[in-house]
Amino acid sequence: MKIGDTVVRKSYGMDIAFKIIDVKPKENGDEFIIKGLNLRLIADAPEEDLEIVSDHCNTNKDIVFNKKIDKAIKKILASRNDMFRGDSDRSSKHHKNNFETKELTFGRPGRILHIDGDEEYLDACLTVYKQLGLDAVGKVIEESRQPLIVVDLVKDVKPDIIVLTGHDGILKEASDYGNLENYRNSKYFVKSVAALRNFQASYDELVIFAGACQSCYEKILDAGANFASSPSRVLIHCLDPVFICEKIAYTNIEKIVPVQEAVESTITGTKGIGGLQTRGKYREGYPKTQFI
Repeated sequence: MKIGDTVVRKSYGMDIAFKIIDVKPKENGDEFIIKGLNLRLIADAPEEDLEIVSDHCNTNKDIVFNKKIDKAIKKILASRNDMFRGDSDRSSKHHKNNFETKELTFGRPGRILHIDGDEEYLDACLTVYKQLGLDAVGKVIEESRQPLIVVDLVKDVKPDIIVLTGHDGILKEASDYGNLENYRNSKYFVKSVAALRNFQASYDELVIFAGACQSCYEKILDAGANFASSPSRVLIHCLDPVFICEKIAYTNIEKIVPVQEAVESTITGTKGIGGLQTRGKYREGYPKTQFI
């Protein structure tokens, strides 16, 4: 086995596909550091617990995730078409006028800055942002460095929505889930959120999503995030922030994003993501120019 191989863990029923990202020699055999292909998870395993599979292997969980992703994207695009098209019933003068007004209306969704501790997960997110017609800027920043530069990045990019994510996890044998020292990176997400709220206190002006797998949800929200992970300390899907951002970016600024609806649009749902009422970031304009 070597770095780059796709593997599954026998002891976990081969439920999740991983990629080997490092090998550490040990006295009793090599220890392999593995990263989930879809879930924001880094783990270690001995060679005897791993089995190599094809690069395109889909475990049972991967199949479920892929179906959810396809369904979510199709639902979003269909809803977007309805929003742009307006009322399809044009039989009356009233409906005709509404349709003509809609034809002259244009819109601008919220801009997104996505800061991620993992380049591969960020690339996957940027692909889906583009597919969903979202204006997103991506930056690969190690979790521990995010609090040091996040405010400067926001000043530079000027986003409406910011994502702070990467890897996290509860340390082995930890029992106090409210202690940030029992998490791998939650304290950095909390510091980043706090720094952003010192810069921009309004939850409506700057919308913040923060956290990764098993992150300390309550502390991140307390620091000032609009949305965070993970209420039940579960693993989250790498695309969960994308679907939260889409819901906010394309909800009209006159409306409040329904929290339950936003959370249910994610892959891992209420166990993985939660948040607060948040105003949408989509602004309509009128009239549309003929020169563009």
